[in-house]
Amino acid sequence: MMRSLFSGVAGLKTHQQKMDVIGNNIANVNTTAFKSTSTTFQDVMYQTMLNASGGTSTRGGVNARQIGLGVTTAANKISISTQGSSEATGDGLDLRLVDAQSTNFFIVSDGSQNLFTRAGSFYVDGNGNLAMTSTGYLVQGWQVDPETKAIKRDTVSALKVMSDTNKTSDPETTTQAKATGIIDSNDSNVTSTSGHVMSLTFYDNLGYAYTAKFAVKSGENKDAEGKLIETGSKSAKANNGFTIELESITADSQTDSEGNPIDLLEKYIQSKVSGSVTSGDRIKYTADLFGTENGKSVDSFKLDASQYTIEKDSSGNNVITRGTGANKLSISVASVTAALTASSGASTVVTLTGSGTPSSYSVQVSKLFSGLGSAAKNYVTTDDKGATTALEGLKASFDESTQSLKISTKAAAYDLFFNSSDGTFSDIDSRGADGTTLTNRGTSVKLDVSKLGDQFDKAGINIDFSTLLNYDNGGSSTAGMDRGTVADASSGAGKKIGQMTGLTIQDDGQIYASYSNGNTELLGQIPVARFANASGLESVGSNCYKTTLNSGSFDGIGVDVSSDGSKMNSGYLEMSNVDLAQEFTQMITTQRGFQANSRIITVSDTMLEELTNLKR
Repeated sequence: MMRSLFSGVAGLKTHQQKMDVIGNNIANVNTTAFKSTSTTFQDVMYQTMLNASGGTSTRGGVNARQIGLGVTTAANKISISTQGSSEATGDGLDLRLVDAQSTNFFIVSDGSQNLFTRAGSFYVDGNGNLAMTSTGYLVQGWQVDPETKAIKRDTVSALKVMSDTNKTSDPETTTQAKATGIIDSNDSNVTSTSGHVMSLTFYDNLGYAYTAKFAVKSGENKDAEGKLIETGSKSAKANNGFTIELESITADSQTDSEGNPIDLLEKYIQSKVSGSVTSGDRIKYTADLFGTENGKSVDSFKLDASQYTIEKDSSGNNVITRGTGANKLSISVASVTAALTASSGASTVVTLTGSGTPSSYSVQVSKLFSGLGSAAKNYVTTDDKGATTALEGLKASFDESTQSLKISTKAAAYDLFFNSSDGTFSDIDSRGADGTTLTNRGTSVKLDVSKLGDQFDKAGINIDFSTLLNYDNGGSSTAGMDRGTVADASSGAGKKIGQMTGLTIQDDGQIYASYSNGNTELLGQIPVARFANASGLESVGSNCYKTTLNSGSFDGIGVDVSSDGSKMNSGYLEMSNVDLAQEFTQMITTQRGFQANSRIITVSDTMLEELTNLKR
C-alpha cells in the first residue's frame, strides 16, 4: 500500500518538473534566440517479488514478478540546433546567425571567462567596444594587422570598433583635376575683364581644403610680361585666342586644427597659360608657366584677414604689398616667351633672355606655309645634357648652359613649345591641309602647389583640359573644373579628413567603418564558436552558455562563420524557437498526468483509511 503512495508522489514531482519546463518555455516565447527545452521521463526501479524460473519438460517457466517504485525525469533536452524565426530590427549592429551545417555561437566575455550566445543584439559602449546590449559582455573577435591591414586569425579579444585611431580616416592630397564644358566666344563673361571664372577645390594630405580660381578671358596671345607674341601663323588666330589665368589660391579654413592662422603669402603661386581656340577644336596651351621661390606673381587675393595686392615700384619691379604696405616681397619675371621663324630645311638658334631667373620657357617654331600630309601626334623629350632626340620631320637639341634651343625643320609645318623646367617639348602641333590642330601634352597643365607647404604632393596637380571645347552655345559658357580624371572621377581627386559615419557588418562577420570622405576601413571580424555537442552546453542565463565536459572545448580562436556556408544577417535578430501549439499540448498531457497521480494518492489514502477502520 505504501508503494503506491510513493509512486504517486514521484509522479506528481516529475509532472511538476515538466510543467516547470513548459512554463519556462512559454515565458520565453519572445526572448531573443531562446531555445526551448523538452522533458522526458523514465521509471525508477523495481521491487522483485518473485524471480523468474525456467521451464521443464513437464512445466513452463515463470516470469519474475516486479513492482515499480515510481517515475523520475530522464532528461531535459534543449533544442539548440533548431533555429528561431527572423525578426527585422533595422539596427546594423543586430546580427542573426544563419546556420548551414553547424550550430554557431557568438563569443563574448564577462571579464573572467568566455561565454557563448546566439543573441546578437550588440551596441558600442562608452569605451568604443562592441558589447551585448543586455549584459555589457564584450564581443570577442579577430583584430586587423596594422601593417597588412588584413584580419589576423589568432586568439580572440575585445573588438574596439571606435577609438582615437579609427574615428577619422586619413585624407588624400589632390593630384588630378579636369576642366570640362564649353567656352563660348560670345559669352559676356569671357569678353569681360574678370573673365569666366572656374573654381577648383583641392585637398592637401592633412585634409585641408583650398580653392583655386581660374579666369578664362578672350584676347591676343601674350608673353609673361603681357607683350604680344608675333608668331607668324599664330597671329592669324589672335582674335580667337584665350588666356586662362590662375587668379588666386585660398584656404577654405582660416585656421588650422590648433587654431593657428593659415598664411599662404610666402607660398603663393600664380600661373598663366595662354593658348588659342578654333571653332570645334580643343584648347591648346603654349607653355606650362609656374613661379619659382623667387618668381611669384599675383593680382589680388585675400587671406588671413589681410589684403595683398601687386604693385610696381619706381624701378619697375613687381612688389607684393600686404595691408598697410608692410612685408614687401620683390617679384622677378617668372617666365619668358621667345618666337622663332625658320624656312624649310633651315637651322636657327634662339637665345632666351629675361630679367631674374626664368622658371620656364616657351619657344615657338612656325612654318610660313601649310604642311602636307595627315596630321600626327608626336612626343619628344630632351635631357639636361643636350642630347638630341629624333622627331618625325624635326630634330632639336637644347644647351642648358647657354639656355638656347637649336631646331632644324623639314618640309612639314610644326609649332613646337619647349619647357626647360622639365626638359620636354610641352606641345607639338602638326598641321595638315585641312587646318585641323592636334595636341599632345598641350591638353594638360601642372599646377605646382608644392610651395604652399610640405603637406602637398611635390608632383603638383595635373589639370586636364582635353575635354574643354569652344563653340557657339547661345552666348553661355558652361566650363567648370572638378577633381579627378576624365576617365575616373575618383582617381587622384583627393579627400578631406573623413569622420566616421557608421559601421557595417558583412555576412562573414567583417566589420567596416564608413567615413564622410567616402573611405571605408576594415576594423575587425566576428568569428563564431562551434562544438561537437552543442546540446551539452550549460545555460548560465542572460541568453548565454558555457562549455561542459560533454559539450567539447573552445580553442580560444574560433572559426569564420562562412567556412561551412553559414552567415550573419545584419539588421536582424533570431527569435525564440518556442512552439506554442506544442507547448499547450504538452501542458494538457502534463496536467492530466498530474491529476492521475494525485488520484493515486487519494485512493491509496482512502484504502488506508478503510484499513484503519477495521479495528472498530
